[in-house]
Amino acid sequence: MAKTRVKKDACIGCGVCVSIADTVFAFGSDGLAENILGDETELPTDLVPSVEEAAASCPTQAIEVTK
Repeated sequence: MAKTRVKKDACIGCGVCVSIADTVFAFGSDGLAENILGDETELPTDLVPSVEEAAASCPTQAIEVTK
C-alpha cells in the first residue's frame, strides 16, 4: 500500500494537487496543501493513480509518495 505526505517546506500553495486529487489534498489554514487523510494513512488503491499524478504535477515536488 502507498502513503503520501506534503513537504510543507517545499509547498507553495499553488493548488495543483488539490485540483487533481481533492479527496486526498486540501488547503490547510496556512494556505498550503495537506493530506486530509493523514500522513500515516495507507491510501486506498483507487486513489493511488490520482495521488501519483498530483505528485508528478507538483511544480516544487512537495508531494512524497511511498510504497
